[in-house]
Formats: sequence, C-alpha cells, structure tokens
Amino acid sequence: MPSETFSRAEVAKHNTEESLWCIIDHRVYDLTDFVDAHPGGSVVLAQVAGQDATADFYNLHRQEVLEKYRDQLSIGTIESEKPEVIEPQVGALSPVPYAEPLWLRPQFKSPYFNDSHRRLQKAMREFTDKYVTPEAQEKERDGTYISQELIDRMAETNILAMRLGPGKHLHNRKLLGGIVDGKEFDYFHDMIVAQESVRASARGFQDGNMAGMTISLTAVQQWLQDPVLKEQVTEEVLSGKKKMCLAITEAFAGSDVAGLKTTAEKTADGKFYIVNGTKKWITNGMFADYFVTGCKTEKGFTVLLIPRDGGVDTKQIKTSYSTAAGTAFVQFENVKVPVTNVLGQEHKGFAVIMSNFNHERYYMAAGVIRNSATIVEECLKWCNQRIVFGKKLVEQPVMRQKLAHMISLVEAHQSWLESIAYQMSNMSYADQAKHLAGPIGLLKSSATRAAHDIADHAVNIFGGRGLTQSGMGRVVEMFHRGYKFDAILGGTEEILADLGVRQAMKNFPKAML
Repeated sequence: MPSETFSRAEVAKHNTEESLWCIIDHRVYDLTDFVDAHPGGSVVLAQVAGQDATADFYNLHRQEVLEKYRDQLSIGTIESEKPEVIEPQVGALSPVPYAEPLWLRPQFKSPYFNDSHRRLQKAMREFTDKYVTPEAQEKERDGTYISQELIDRMAETNILAMRLGPGKHLHNRKLLGGIVDGKEFDYFHDMIVAQESVRASARGFQDGNMAGMTISLTAVQQWLQDPVLKEQVTEEVLSGKKKMCLAITEAFAGSDVAGLKTTAEKTADGKFYIVNGTKKWITNGMFADYFVTGCKTEKGFTVLLIPRDGGVDTKQIKTSYSTAAGTAFVQFENVKVPVTNVLGQEHKGFAVIMSNFNHERYYMAAGVIRNSATIVEECLKWCNQRIVFGKKLVEQPVMRQKLAHMISLVEAHQSWLESIAYQMSNMSYADQAKHLAGPIGLLKSSATRAAHDIADHAVNIFGGRGLTQSGMGRVVEMFHRGYKFDAILGGTEEILADLGVRQAMKNFPKAML
C-alpha cells in the first residue's frame, strides 16, 4: 500500500481528465487511467474530480469495490488523517449490531455455549470465508457444480461428517484439525456448522454444496440394516469419492408422500427389487452417485438406496436459483436393486422418512435464520450510509420501524432455534422423532414466514438495488429470490404448521375437554 501523503489542496488541483484524483475514506485515488474503464461511466468520476468523494462513493458502492481496486488505484493518504471504515477480515465477527447471534456478542452471555462451540464457530467462519465464499460466488454466476477440490477440503477436515449431526460417525475423526472432540459434538455444534456454512450468500450453491448428502446419508446412518454396505457407503461419501441425494418428491406428490407412484417390485427369487418411476426437484440429483429413494411396494412404502447405473437417468431442472444446486428430474427404468439396500423395514418406509425430516428441517431453519440475520446486517449498513433527502435512511422513522421488525423476527427465531437445539441435545433419536417433529415443523414454518417479511422489507429499503443481481443490493436480491426454497423444500409452511398442531392435539389432555 502506498505510504505517500498529500494535502487536500494538492488533491484539488488534479481535477481534469488529464489528471483526475479524488479522496475516499482519507485515501487518495488516481483515476486518470481508470476513467474509460469505470463500469459506471466517465461522467460520474468527472463530477468528483479533485474532491472528497467518500459520501458519494458509499452512497453507491460496497466496501468490497474499494478493496478490489485499491492496490491498482490508491496512491497514498491525506496527511494527518487515517481511514475510518472498518475493513472485513477473514473469519472475523461483524461489529454491526444484531449481525451476530446474541451468544457471539461480547457483552452477552448464554447458558448453552462453551469454549468448544466458540472454537468451532471461529474455525468454520475462517473456512467459509477462505474457501466456500469465493467458489460459491463463482458457481452462483456460472451455474456449474461444486468443485471436487472443495469437496475434498471438506472431507479432509471432516466438515462433511459434521454436517450429518452428532453421532458415532464422528467419534474417531479429527474435526477441523481436532478443535472439537467428536464424542462431545452436540446439536449446538451442529447448528454452528449449519449457520456458518451458509454465510456465502449464494442460495443455489448453498444447496449445491452437498445438501443432498446432509438429508440422505443421515437416513443411511440410522436405517440401513446391512452393516458392511452402510460402512462402505458412509466411507465413500464422507471421503468425497461419491455423492448422494434424497429422492422422495415426484411430480405426482410433493408433501403428500403417500401419493408417490414410483414402484419397487420384487423379483421371483426375492433377492432384488425392480424400480420404475420418476422423481422431480431432486437437489444434487444431477451429480449424485446414490439416491435414497421412496418407493411404493406391495404392502406399503419402502425406502431404497439406489446406486446410479444405466437405468437411472437425470435431467437438469432450472429453478429460481442457480443451476449450481444440481436440481434434477430423475427417471428409474427397470433399475435392479438388492433387497439388502432397504432402509428400515420393507413396507414401513414412512418411519424412515418422517424421522429423517427432523434433522433436515432443523438444519434448514438454522440456515434461513442465519441468512435472515445477514439481510438485517445489510439493511443496517445501507441505512447508515445511504443519503436521501439530505439525511441518512436510518434517520427516517419509517426505516427504523422496518429495521425493528426485521431485528425482532431474527432474534426471536434464533432463540427458538437454540431452545430446540437444547432439547435435541438431551433426547435420543427416537425421542426426537416422538416429541420434536411438531416443534421443529413449527419453527421452520415460522422462520420462513419471517423470512418472507424480512425479504419484503429489505427490497423496499434498497429500492431498485434490491432487485439487482450486482452491486450494493445483490445479497438482498439473492435472498428475496431464494428464501422461498426454505419455505417449500423439506415440507411447506402449511404442511409443517398443520403437523405442529396435530402433534400437539395428539397429547391433548382429556381432562381439559
């Protein structure tokens, strides 16, 4: 970084196209050779030639724009002055109020989190900032799938394994170099992994980043009866050599799992199933090697682990977010599957799917709440820097009301999430299925409805920028376009709200009638 200093009077002399300087945050920039390359045109630069353009710059741009061009264009600083804007550091916590959950703010305490949770949070944020975010932004733009290099990094650090939640699969693994003992890994650690992993603000890539594995290998871990096959598949997937997805939804049936039409018929010798049917909107289906598949069988519903072979065909589906998610239409045509690939019991697959939904919905709730907090941070920053009618946006009462509503929604749902995590950490897998399906369903339903309000307020706060896929409002635009995936995938808001009430009524005391 240049160490030369200049007076403001000296900068003011460079106010022509032949020599065009300006000041931004006490630094001096020589824009003479940049005028023709400026994405916003030459006129706007001519208007600030020789002047302090700090207010004008931050009324249009994010700090990352300065970081992109600083080494190329900065020639020094103003004498006796120092830059004021805090630059983001890899892995650092945000100093913006309400940008972080309460337990991460230094002035607050929490009964839930200990040093191992804080170590994991720091390591996960550093990993996300350094490796996930750059790739996520690239893949979100071009729509290509996750790189094997990133998968390998997550496999080596056992981030892939941690994304399955607590369990014996973590007991003999070094988690992120050993910062957490796998035997101590609980649902708060799980929540941290979920929330830190989505901070790249690239919704399509977020699901493309092995989301299919997190909702399918969990079922294999809990329900696959063949121990040899279970160990083989687990090792292949957690090492990054193979990829997998959950294939339940069909064009014929989404949340109505009982309406599925994909069939699995046993061969005469009883050793195999022959699977025929289709699945739709399958996350990661385009690049999956294994499909945990819901099938209609003779006496009910059965879940099978189906390897990709010649009878499995996938076609890309373009959705509101990027094709980086690998969303697919899947066709099974006379696919031969050994009976040893059954998850749970034959004809009793509903237990497999319903219990597996708990962790999926918990994970999705954690993600959408974290993304909602990011939007609150974006809006707080924008309202503090945007000048309209001669005032900062935050000086307008109507804007403060919007911010207050958004903050309240995020804080309430984060607290609810942590309360659920505490219950999960003190219940067996069976008890979670029995007691928490309703509460988790209500949490997800409510969190995504809150995201709806947050997205709506955020777009209005950002105006046209909130509809633009680049520049200041790109994070808001992405959230507004993508939050509905959380409201639909894993069970719609209406289905989950109904589930929550139905589970409550199951235990309604007769004495209260």
